[in-house]
Formats: sequence, C-alpha cells, structure tokens
Amino acid sequence: MKRILKYFKPFVVSLMIAVALLFLQANADLALPDYMSRIVNIGIQQGGVESALPEAVRALTWDRLSLFLTEEELADALAHYTLVEPGSPEAAVFLDRYPALAEEPIYVLAEVDGAARDRLEALLSRPLLLVGGLEMLAENPEQAAAMFPSMGAFDLGRLPPGTDVFTLLKRLPAEQRLALKQVVDDRFATIGGEDAIIQAAARTLRTEYEALGMDTDRIQYNYILRIGGLMLLIALASAAATILVGLLASRVAAGLARNLRRYLFDRVMRFSASELSRFSTASLITRSTNDITQVQTASAILIRMVFYAPIIGVGGVIRALDKSPSMWWTIALAVLVLLGLIITVFTIAVPKFKIIQQLIDRLNLVARENLTGMMVVRAFNREAHEEQRFDRANLELTDVSLFVNRVFVIVMPVMMLIMNGSMMLITWVGAHQVAQSSMQVGDMMAFMQYAMQIVFAFMMLSMMFILFPRADVSAHRVADVLETPVTILDPPEPKHFPKPFVPSIEFDHVSFRYPDAEQDVLHELTFRIEPGQTVGILGTTGSGKSTVVNLIPRFYDVSDGAIRISGVDIREVSLRELREKIGFVPQQSNLFTGTVADNLRFANDAANEEEMREAL
Repeated sequence: MKRILKYFKPFVVSLMIAVALLFLQANADLALPDYMSRIVNIGIQQGGVESALPEAVRALTWDRLSLFLTEEELADALAHYTLVEPGSPEAAVFLDRYPALAEEPIYVLAEVDGAARDRLEALLSRPLLLVGGLEMLAENPEQAAAMFPSMGAFDLGRLPPGTDVFTLLKRLPAEQRLALKQVVDDRFATIGGEDAIIQAAARTLRTEYEALGMDTDRIQYNYILRIGGLMLLIALASAAATILVGLLASRVAAGLARNLRRYLFDRVMRFSASELSRFSTASLITRSTNDITQVQTASAILIRMVFYAPIIGVGGVIRALDKSPSMWWTIALAVLVLLGLIITVFTIAVPKFKIIQQLIDRLNLVARENLTGMMVVRAFNREAHEEQRFDRANLELTDVSLFVNRVFVIVMPVMMLIMNGSMMLITWVGAHQVAQSSMQVGDMMAFMQYAMQIVFAFMMLSMMFILFPRADVSAHRVADVLETPVTILDPPEPKHFPKPFVPSIEFDHVSFRYPDAEQDVLHELTFRIEPGQTVGILGTTGSGKSTVVNLIPRFYDVSDGAIRISGVDIREVSLRELREKIGFVPQQSNLFTGTVADNLRFANDAANEEEMREAL
C-alpha cells in the first residue's frame, strides 16, 4: 500500500479530522467502563457518597473522631470545618440540608482545594472506620468483632451489652487510642490498602448523613442520574464520532478509488504499443476494476481501524491494570493466544491473495478470448475445448477462494471462543478477589469491559491483517501500471508542420527492433512517398508491413534513423498535431458503444450526414 500513499495527499485534511474523531471515539469508549464502575462502586455500594471526607458531621461524632487524632491532626481538621450551633444565623443556611442542626450542633466543611481535600480524606478515613465499627457494637457486637477481631487491649466480643465504648476510650492514654488506627491498616493491608480504607469509610459516612437528616436516597439517586447522564452523553459523542468517521472514511476511499481509476486510465491512454505489451488487456481491466475496488474497501476499513484499534488496545490495557494489577495475566494470556491465531492465519492466507488476483486475470483473459473470438471458435468446432479452458480457470479460482474463505470462517468463531473464555477466566478470578474484599464489584465489571475492548482491538487488527495483504497485492498491481514510464512523449519544445502542409512521408535509414527482440524487424529502410501517391507494401507474414504503418503515428519509435512528414521529424512535433494529420484504418476494426453515426463521428464530432455517407 505504501506505493499508493501519495495518492492520499488530496485527502490529508479529511484524514486528520478522521484521526481526531477516532481519538475522541476511542477515549469515549474507554471512559464508559470507568463510569459504569463508579455507578456500581459509589452509586450502589457507597450509596452515592463519593468521598470519605464528610461535608458535615454532628458534634457528637466529631468528638468521637477526635479520639483517634493527634493534636496536630485535630487542629488541621478543625481549620477546615466550621461549628454551626442550632439557632445561630448560620444555621438558617444549612438547616434545609442538615435537619439535625435544629437540635444539635454540627461541623460543616469549608471550601477546600484538591490537595487539602485529599489530605483531609486520608486523615479522617481511619477514624471514621473506627467510629463506625465501634458504633456497630450497639446493634451487632458479633459483626463488629468480626470486622475488627483485635483492637489491642479490647476484645469487642467480650464487652457487656450496653457498654459505652467511647467513654472507655476517653480514659485510655492518647497513645493507646491512636495505636488502634493500626488495626485498620492491618485489616485493609491485604485488600486494597489506602483505597480500600477510603472506600469503606465512604460507606460508613452514609450512616452519619442519615443521622444528620440528609436525604441519602436522593444523594444516591442524584449521583446515579448524574453519572448515567454523563455516560449517555459520552455514548452519544462516541456514536456521532463513529458516524462521522465512517462518512469521512467512505468519502476518502471512494475519492481515492475515483482518482486511481482516472490516473490509471489516463496512463494507459498514453501508453505506446510497447508499454501495452507488458500488460494484457484482461489484466488492465482487472487492475482498473477489481484491484482498485480492493484498495477502496481496505482503505475505508483501515481508516476506521488503524488508529482506533491501537488506542483501544493500549488504553484498555492501562485502564484494566489500573482497576486490578494482579489480574494482568488474564489479559496477557488472551492476547498471546490471539497473536498466535493472527500469525497463523497471516502465514497461511497471505500467499493465496496474490494467486487469487492472478487467477482473476486468467479467468478474465479466457472469457475475453472466447467472447471476442466466438466466431472462430464456432468455425473450428472448438466449443468443448474452450468450455474446458474456462472451467479449469474457474475451478482454480474457486478452489483457492474457498481455501481462503475456509481459513477466515474459522477465525471469527475461534476469536469469539477466546474472548468468551477470557471473560469466564476473569469472572472466576475476579469473583475470588471480590469475595476476599480485595476488589470491588464495579472494578471487576470494568476490568471485564476493558478486557473485551482489548480483545476486540486485536480482532480489528486481525481484520486489518486479513484485508491488508490482498489490498497490498492489488495496490502493487495498480502501482505497476501507474509507475510504468511512458516512452513516447511530446518533445520539450515541439515544432510545427510547415504551412501549407505538404503530406509527404520519408523513411530515412529507419531501423526498428521490438522490445526484448534479438533482431531488427526493419533495417536501414529508406523510401519517400510524395503527396497524392498511393503505395502498397507487400511481404510475407512477419516481414514488417504493419510495423511500417505503426511507426508513422508513433505507436512505436524507431530504433535508428528518422521518419519525416512534410520534412519534419515526427519525434519533434506533438503527438496531437502528428495524429491530426493521419487517417488510420487498423487491421482489426472496433465498434464503440453507440450508434453507427457515433462511430463515424469518432474522429470528427462535427461531421454532417453527407460526410458520413461519403466515408461509408
């Protein structure tokens, strides 16, 4: 394909827009699993509470949190919270959101920047978990003991019912209370560390918000609605980008095919008989139709996939590992199996593509010979022989095409098997991690989505590997024609025939040898034809009679010597001016599409009926 890359130049702007849209589409598709994970983890499991940093807490809860903070940590936290008393002027501002403010004071979070928010969240998350676990004693001592099996000197399972744990904790030295935070670190060390602590603290915070009188159901609903709305917008953006990329890809591919057909036709029209002899008519027809169609189809698909698939593949790997680094091997296994499949198919199928194009040429050649030589075939009673020739060419093409198609038919089911197998493996491994609290359900779902995107990226790459070789073969065949140098050209500074024009023809020691021939067909041929003379050339078959005629309009150029018309070397005038002076009747006549009158006017569009009758 690289030989025809220069023909994409008129479409550079469209290609750049398509690449930008593909980047947008890929990033949108990569963002959707993450938002789905947020809905599951935060919207459902955390009740819509996004952060472990409380936006407000009751004064009672604050006193309990302060039991597990150093003086410096407490001062840092208090610097970002404002105490609001019931009945105070500030209470009217917050009362609707925090109804509990009507009866008890609360601490409200002030405006904080991102760095301060992260610091405070890490600072308060462990105390929140400890307070939540200790408050659980009043409702379910066994569950609290299971959550924190060892809290230093405390054995939660042995405390008498109704015991005020916080009163006991206040009597302990500060060092012992602060040491209890290590229990949280030990409990969560194996199941996610800091992130798991913050997520658990956010779930605990929902209970505090309920105590504040906040509508936690509305918080959850609003969060799911907001994230779901963002997902919808992202999905719409991805869909719009997909449609626009498809439109641009189709326009670029169709425009490329149009230009290639025009360039190829123009080049063939400029070919001399020498260049035409390098390509059969059937091959030129195949190259200008089937081969260019292959290039067009591959270009449209490659534009849509060549940038999208790598972004999805690499981005999917990065995001999947961010969700669960320990499950990297599941993706690696699926990718390795896919690569093995792609390499196998590539090795088997690619050599067949070139054979297919050659067999198409062969089939076109046989069909064309039969159609153009139908009368000769019938005259010699060779119908059965020609049918066998066509059947052989047709069956050879059919056999190779069936082989390639069988290979490709196997590819998709095997890829689906690999994808579904990887999903089962991820589900099995992820379920164990969820059961061990080392992974959240939403993260496992997102990991599965990213794994599917990675597999689909490789499936798209495999499609490119399948389409590219055949398109590459076709592109080379088209480029062979486009890059064939034209040997008979107009001179850089063409001369003109003298006026009045004297239709004399002179061969001056003309020699000519066909390309790759060992001997001259004409050697030192010299003669002159004066105006008004009629000359007949006699000779045996192959003696060069047709060659002499073909040299006059420069269908070939002489190997040596010169041909002059009206005293001017025909190589020094333009081809158009030369051929305007020549009337030529070939040995084999051709009728073009249209009426007889259209064919008679082929050389002169303005010919009237009288002139056409005279020509007949």
